[in-house]
Amino acid sequence: MKRRLTKLLIANRGEIALRIIRSARIFGLKTVAVYSDADANSTHVAAADESVLIGPAEASKSYLDIAAIINAARQIGADAIHPGYGFLSERPEFARAAAAANLTFVGPHPDVMAALGDKVAARRIAIQAGVPVVPGIETAELSAVRDFAARVTYPILVKAAAGGGGRGMRVVHEAAQLEASIEAASHEALAAFGDGRLFVEKYLAHPRHVEIQILGDEYGDVVALGERECSIQRRHQKIIEESPSPGISENTRAEMIDAALSLARVAHYTNAGTVEFLIEGANFYFLEVNARLQVEHPITEERFGVDLVCEQLRIASGGKIAAPPAPRGVAIECRINAEDPEHDFRPAIGTVLHLRVPAGPGVRFDSHLAPGTVISPYYDGLLGKLICFGADREEARLRMLNALNEFELLGVVNNASYLRDIIASEPFRNADLSTHFVEEHFPAWHPNDSDLTAALIAAAITAERDSIEAPPNRNGDRPASSRSPWTELRGFELWRSRP
Repeated sequence: MKRRLTKLLIANRGEIALRIIRSARIFGLKTVAVYSDADANSTHVAAADESVLIGPAEASKSYLDIAAIINAARQIGADAIHPGYGFLSERPEFARAAAAANLTFVGPHPDVMAALGDKVAARRIAIQAGVPVVPGIETAELSAVRDFAARVTYPILVKAAAGGGGRGMRVVHEAAQLEASIEAASHEALAAFGDGRLFVEKYLAHPRHVEIQILGDEYGDVVALGERECSIQRRHQKIIEESPSPGISENTRAEMIDAALSLARVAHYTNAGTVEFLIEGANFYFLEVNARLQVEHPITEERFGVDLVCEQLRIASGGKIAAPPAPRGVAIECRINAEDPEHDFRPAIGTVLHLRVPAGPGVRFDSHLAPGTVISPYYDGLLGKLICFGADREEARLRMLNALNEFELLGVVNNASYLRDIIASEPFRNADLSTHFVEEHFPAWHPNDSDLTAALIAAAITAERDSIEAPPNRNGDRPASSRSPWTELRGFELWRSRP
């Protein structure tokens, strides 16, 4: 059924909120930003047509407060809500609250979201759809797990039934670790997701992580827009993605797409989603479904020439999906995060003092950053997504390498140099990929001296510029040292000065 949407509230912040605002304008919608006290001066707030304060800095009191967001939508006269990714994007209770308030939720039906968000239920749906799954059992009862491990042999993987991001997950290498691992995983899952249920699978020692982008409409049609390789991860979270996946056969690719579409049809899936698989050798296995837009969606957009947010809005408006265009070329995405890869990816905070964004043919940077942007401890540390497109993988790789060399950010410790070194590495160039790529090829990374020199020069230039631009004091003098790099660059320090 066709629905006329006029005003879209974006229940998110930062990069993805800005991304949705831009597409919503193309779709002809007015946009509403919500923001916390910490985000009052954020780029996404300035970009929206209207904005509403929803609470203090803590996410639990703002971006995770369903009542506050629904009230904001009512207050401002919105007729639709886009959840973005993260926060409430996969919470069926949020989608239900939107429906109860007569708001169109840009995403799948809440019952479908609930079923696919539960990994045990999603596994059952996959089996029903004839999709291969990793051998496993739907319980973590100690005696049952012992029997299972005896059949398939160690190692095994204990996993949370709810949530994601690697929380509530433990690899068990021997029987002596089993009881403690189950207990620890359950406690972590309960704290993270409010649900301590677990299940167990055979551990795949050296898999690749590949996902299929799907779109479904309310008329029962589903399409797939190729696959994305997501094997390069740290702490079970992706940092580099590419499309298409290098090194898999056309037969495997076709079988995975067929499996994803079969699952989507059985689940009655609507809107955008991703079916994720693990590949080991010639075999692939169902992993999970992300019932939302993915962080890495731009590489699919670049290859297929589509705007996935506009497609989401079209489906939410009651529109039909069309067969996707033929894909072309290769796209690679690097996630630039506020973190220190030299010290176990320690989260970083700070203020953006200087920013230089790469440009040129085939280069895209999705971000909310600007000089003066404050990176706080309250939210995810994603600073931006650098996406590069090429006619083939090597052209895309070289374009990404050049773009990362051009990228400059002072004031916030980040992983751009680390990503550049991965892209430049022989294992990446040869597509020697697995979910263990980081620990196998970059176990003890350190930045090189040229990174330090470049940072010092940029810091000095920034400090000098700010000193020149600063207004004179009452005596007519301009401050000489108040903006030195050593006093102002809180996010910068000598790389080897820390323990």
